[in-house]
Amino acid sequence: MLTFFHYNWVVREQWYQWCEEITNDELLRERTGGVGSILQTLFHIIDVEWSWIRMLEGKPDTPENFEDYKNLDKIRQLDEKYRTDIEGFVEAWDDSMEKRPFYDPQPDGSVAMDAWGEVMRHVIAHQIHHMGQLSVWAREIGKKPVSPNVIGKGLIHPETVDEDQ
Repeated sequence: MLTFFHYNWVVREQWYQWCEEITNDELLRERTGGVGSILQTLFHIIDVEWSWIRMLEGKPDTPENFEDYKNLDKIRQLDEKYRTDIEGFVEAWDDSMEKRPFYDPQPDGSVAMDAWGEVMRHVIAHQIHHMGQLSVWAREIGKKPVSPNVIGKGLIHPETVDEDQ
C-alpha cells in the first residue's frame, strides 16, 4: 500500500514540475473529460485523497474551494498542507486495517459498507486514472507527458548481493 501512495506522490511532483513549463492560462483551460482543467484535476486528486483519508480516520472533512487554488504554487501548498497527515496515516497502515468496515452514507439514505483496504486502493487508482487524463491533455498541447512507469522511480531498493559469497 505504502509503495503505491509513494508512487502517486512522486508522479504528482513530476506533474508539478511539468506544469512549471506551461502558462497558467493553459493550466486553467477547460478540457474535454475529467473535472475541467489541468490545475483543477490536480486539485481534485489532492482533495479526494484528503477526503477519503479523513473519513477513514473519522475526522471532519472540510472541503476546499478550487477558486482559492488557481495557480500551481497554491496547488503545491495545498498538497504539502495535507501530505503530512496523509503520510502519517498511510505509514501507520497494518494488516489489521485491511478489512475494517467503512460505513459510507449514500445520497438515497442507505449506507454502503466497504473495507478500508478497498477504499485505500480506490484512492490510489483514482489518481492513476486522472494521471492518464493529464497525459492525454499533455499530448494535445504538444508536450511529452510524465512517465507513468513504476520502475526507475526509486520506490523499492533492491538488496545488494555480495559477489564474494
